[in-house]
Amino acid sequence: MVEIFDEENLDKLEAHADWILHEIGIEFRGDPEVLALFREAGASVIGERVRFDPGHAKSLCATAPSQFTMHGRNPAHSIIIGGNWVSLSPGYGSPFVTDNDNGRRYATLEDFRNFVKLTYSTSWLHHSGGTVVEPVDVPVNKRHLDMVYSHLRYSTKPFMGGVTAVERAQDSIAMAKIVFGEAFMENNCVIQGNINLNSPLILDSIMSGSLKAYARANQCNFISPFLLGGAMGPVTQPALIAQAHAETIAAIALTQLVRKGSPVVYGNFLTTLDLLSGAPTFGSPESGLSALALGQLSRRMQLPLRGIGHVTASKVADGQAMQESSDSMTAAIQAGSTVVFHSAGWLEGGLTMGYEKFMMDVDRCGMMCKMLQGMTIDENQLAAEAYRQAGPGENFLSVDHTLANFETANYKSELLANTQSFEQWAETGCLTSEQRANTKWKQALNQYQDPGLDPAIDEALKEFMTRKKDASADQWY
Repeated sequence: MVEIFDEENLDKLEAHADWILHEIGIEFRGDPEVLALFREAGASVIGERVRFDPGHAKSLCATAPSQFTMHGRNPAHSIIIGGNWVSLSPGYGSPFVTDNDNGRRYATLEDFRNFVKLTYSTSWLHHSGGTVVEPVDVPVNKRHLDMVYSHLRYSTKPFMGGVTAVERAQDSIAMAKIVFGEAFMENNCVIQGNINLNSPLILDSIMSGSLKAYARANQCNFISPFLLGGAMGPVTQPALIAQAHAETIAAIALTQLVRKGSPVVYGNFLTTLDLLSGAPTFGSPESGLSALALGQLSRRMQLPLRGIGHVTASKVADGQAMQESSDSMTAAIQAGSTVVFHSAGWLEGGLTMGYEKFMMDVDRCGMMCKMLQGMTIDENQLAAEAYRQAGPGENFLSVDHTLANFETANYKSELLANTQSFEQWAETGCLTSEQRANTKWKQALNQYQDPGLDPAIDEALKEFMTRKKDASADQWY
């Protein structure tokens, strides 16, 4: 983990966050219950605006756990959130998809299932994600059912439920209970909601309602302000960092007022803005520094950190995409993120999920995981016998130590690194990384191994979905 600020400067950031919460306050709109909870906890509530004395919001967060397990349907896929553990999750929220064969188009339920299967099929992504793409061929008010079902049916990794309406959050939790059991979920986390604040300084009733649903069920809330410098907050990074911290701890405080000890993650989606065009920018040095600072603040809170991974404004998986993605992911890892969202597939500022970009990102996720494993120094790694066998001036290619270790010594990149000679590369078609990725995602889908699901549980999920869908008319917006 990289620390860019000393304790004195961290104190300044926390003090400014306290100033924002005390002087300006944060509005919780359309949710009288939330206002009552804060009033009972001792905050100042005037209208829908809540203000906190310095240190008060932070103190309300103290009951949130610093580490917890998020259980997968297969226990082998459970992840630990907090401490020195790191889990990677695919991109989410894109209404479009793209691939080299069919170009950019609206995402469908088939695309959604494809990305769930691709995520399940790689060992470098540990969390199934949430709305990996928006299946626009399914009505808005019903697509959360198909998405949650897909995560539960085609994967056994932890996943994210719906939050875009309170009843969608409740449906997501109910479906998880069908699979995991209500008793198990009373004491264990298996699903989470991603709660975005309406920056600057607003949490609306949709988000607060979903937050309460997950917290009451003892399931996890990831709290993530969405901040673009110059639009949702000041253009200067220290002010943005303090604002992000203020918004995050205010919402985390709410989770603990709803249910003390409910699991929560300190989230981050803070990036810069092109002040000439108004478009979001990614992978900038400023956003990287802010990610590192927020990592330090989350550790002060003793809370797990969510980072943002391979994000880019590029429309295709080109040099811009990989520069921005790599810099953003590296900053997230260096910040000490325990969960990294948008680790694979993100293009066009999140509007598009790319099949080739997904595979290229996954390859780099493997590299990052290899680095995070660090090194072991032991007799085998120091290779004394290799020196004795080879001696001065001789190569090590055929020594016993090399033959015993060559398969595991280095990470094997399947996409990003092509080590053929120019002639070999030309003879095999002069394929770029993106072209090789096109072949790889198709292979991965063809080789997908269905994890299966107990037929009785599967039937119960389908019955629940049918009943919920039949209860209301389709809504397409």
